Amino acid sequence: MIESSTSQDRLEISPRFRRSIEERIARLEDGATADEARLVLIRDPDHKRRQLRLVATQRCEALRMRIFLDRSRVRPAFDAPQLG
Repeated sequence: MIESSTSQDRLEISPRFRRSIEERIARLEDGATADEARLVLIRDPDHKRRQLRLVATQRCEALRMRIFLDRSRVRPAFDAPQLG
């Protein structure tokens, strides 16, 4: 049986990895916006269909990554023991 996850079951990720994912989301969303803006320049219906598919795929991937971030938490910083 599959149990629903709680906030305590969240996957821990490093701050650096989270920033990397956030940057990737921004690039995907910016790319989708730019590719969507190019649609007005495309005359061929097949090319337009492929462009729309590209935009949808970029937005879907960005959403998937946002959901991943929502279900994860940043690992607490490790404090090294003080010497001496």
